[in-house]
Amino acid sequence: MTDESDDGVRTWLVERTYSDDEQNLVILTYATPDGRRYFRKERALTSFSDARETEVSVLADPKNLGPVDDPEQVEWFSTEASRMAAKHDPGDVL
Repeated sequence: MTDESDDGVRTWLVERTYSDDEQNLVILTYATPDGRRYFRKERALTSFSDARETEVSVLADPKNLGPVDDPEQVEWFSTEASRMAAKHDPGDVL
């Protein structure tokens, strides 16, 4: 089974962090289920009460996917992406 379609490559949320450099910037990292490619999305929070939902899965343009070279990171991304895929439907939000 492939996670690629004409609409993009299916990626799953594996990490959500706050930027050390920029205040109010959330960094969302999505990865393919095999953990070998990732997509990063940055989102600015406009206020402390900004409570937007986060998509558990996004379709990413293959040109916007980066390679994951570290074998430990590949394994970790694969584990997290697979866990999210098993627990959620692609349209779910957190």
